[in-house]
Amino acid sequence: MSSMASFVLMVFPVAMAFAAANDLLTMKIPNRIPMALVSGFVVIALLTRMPLDVFGMNLAVGFAVLAVTFSLFAFNLLGGGDAKLIAAGALWIGAAHIIDYLLLTTIFGGALCLAILAYRRWVPATALALPGWAHRLHTEKGPVPYGIAIAAGALAVFPSTDLFLTLMS
Repeated sequence: MSSMASFVLMVFPVAMAFAAANDLLTMKIPNRIPMALVSGFVVIALLTRMPLDVFGMNLAVGFAVLAVTFSLFAFNLLGGGDAKLIAAGALWIGAAHIIDYLLLTTIFGGALCLAILAYRRWVPATALALPGWAHRLHTEKGPVPYGIAIAAGALAVFPSTDLFLTLMS
């Protein structure tokens, strides 16, 4: 694997980790994160000479996920940053592992919601000197930093993807 491919391969885990941390601390996923993922995917596809049919299938999967997640966003069931992050991650994951990615993201999302509900119930917000982000998590019926679940699902599946395995061989 070339050093350039190794560098670009790091875009995915670093961007996902940054998105999770940023979502936790600010409840936002900046557009530059999904854009970095999309750009990194295009570069890695060129560097690896990804077959055009595989590239097209990954794009189709990404657009399909984007269509579904933006529908969820339109009904206020998912944040816009979450929708873009899931779709950008789908580009890297590809068709062969998209169900695993979405299933694990859902499972991690459920666990995250349960953890936040427990946090809201058992950690006294007013009795402790909590930072601003920790107070935001205490908001009754407040938002959930779902970018954490998206990143967890993506990072759990990524090592088994064809893209990763190709680059590691």
